[in-house]
Amino acid sequence: MYDLLIKNGKIVTAETVADGNIAVKDGKIAAVLAKDIEPEAAKVIDAKGNYVFPGAIDTHAHLNDPGYTWREDYAHGTAAAAAGGYTTIIDMPLQNEPALTNADIFDKKIDAVDANAYVDYCFWGGLVPDNFDDLKGLHDKGCVAFKSFIGPVSPDYSSLNYGQAYEAMERIKEFDGRAGFHCEDFSMIKWQEQRMKKEGRLDWQGFLDSRPVAAEMLATVDMIELAKATGCKVHICHVSSPDVAQKIKEAQQEGYDITAETCSHYLSLTDKDVIANGPLFKCAPPLRSQEEVDRLWSYVEDGTFSGIASDHSPCSYDEKFNEILGTKIDNVFDVWGGISGIQSGFQVAFHEGCVKRGICPTILANAMAKQPAQAFGIYGRKGDIRPGFDADVVIVDPDREWEITEDSLYYVNKISAFVGMKGKGFPVCTIIRGTVVAEDGRVTGEKGYGSFVERLN
Repeated sequence: MYDLLIKNGKIVTAETVADGNIAVKDGKIAAVLAKDIEPEAAKVIDAKGNYVFPGAIDTHAHLNDPGYTWREDYAHGTAAAAAGGYTTIIDMPLQNEPALTNADIFDKKIDAVDANAYVDYCFWGGLVPDNFDDLKGLHDKGCVAFKSFIGPVSPDYSSLNYGQAYEAMERIKEFDGRAGFHCEDFSMIKWQEQRMKKEGRLDWQGFLDSRPVAAEMLATVDMIELAKATGCKVHICHVSSPDVAQKIKEAQQEGYDITAETCSHYLSLTDKDVIANGPLFKCAPPLRSQEEVDRLWSYVEDGTFSGIASDHSPCSYDEKFNEILGTKIDNVFDVWGGISGIQSGFQVAFHEGCVKRGICPTILANAMAKQPAQAFGIYGRKGDIRPGFDADVVIVDPDREWEITEDSLYYVNKISAFVGMKGKGFPVCTIIRGTVVAEDGRVTGEKGYGSFVERLN
């Protein structure tokens, strides 16, 4: 007898949508069955003709734990992920105290967060100028990739220059790791910020003009060239521009192992939202035009992206509107940059993609599950609905209408650029390793059920 049977679903994989049933045993998918085959199981979930997706993987989340837990912690952040349909998150090494830059810190972080996780999780390792000798140790511990900045970053982390990035990539290539980059050219942005301030352009258009697509393009093209020179696998984080995505696609077509992600906010929100609403919509890279949003979707459809991430970058209300760590906010450049979206990302992507633009659900299964799992070395356990994989699935009612409200959010700070957004297509049930962890937007799982996911290759 099986432990769980999920019946009457439209099973969505990266390849097909098919009516069928899923049998689960010992937390794994034991069989994917035709719709008329219903074996005995201890528990039965009727999907009622709704879509059954593989559990989504958030390739880019900042949960701030340990350290800055007044912004976000594992209990709240992973609860939000569960409610929203992300069954595995890949946590970033910064906005942590200390940042995850060596093997000893890795062990301490596991001890700090494991008992509080509602969903499964992986770690990005830190990549800063003074930890090159620690990268292999972090890889051996299980970090799935290494995060660095080619652009300005918060004071508790350090950017790499191009020479440092070249050396780091040579070292990471030696153990077949993957280097990830926030690609915005440091010198260009710093100069543009100074220029805006000198010209008295301290409004939101000034902020947008300080971080043009050209800055993202320069850094991305340079990282692609370094990847070609070193042979290192590279991941380009949170791509906001379709023109940048085209450069990544061309490198992929040339045979280089260069993966990339975009974010739900780059696929739904625009620069006009920044102008109209200000602080909650500030992020880096910034939001782009509606025309660019529409074109960016074509790169989701063609498989360029291995991830539609949240880039969940939470903060307090004060950091958006009043002061940061006791320092008063004087202009737009001082406002905390980041959008909280780990709970909303999947439903926003479904509404914008499948409902508004009519894309096939298989596209989301590919971009949000299969390819992220492949890129970060956990495919075979995560990322698909196939026998032997973890029984991580999300049941989505394509007709259910929703509105994102502050009260519905599980975050420590219930603020988000997505509050007030309305749409259709809602994750009504989230299942991790055969256990229901969320239903109808409410977390039902147990804190501590989430576990660290070891890299398979």
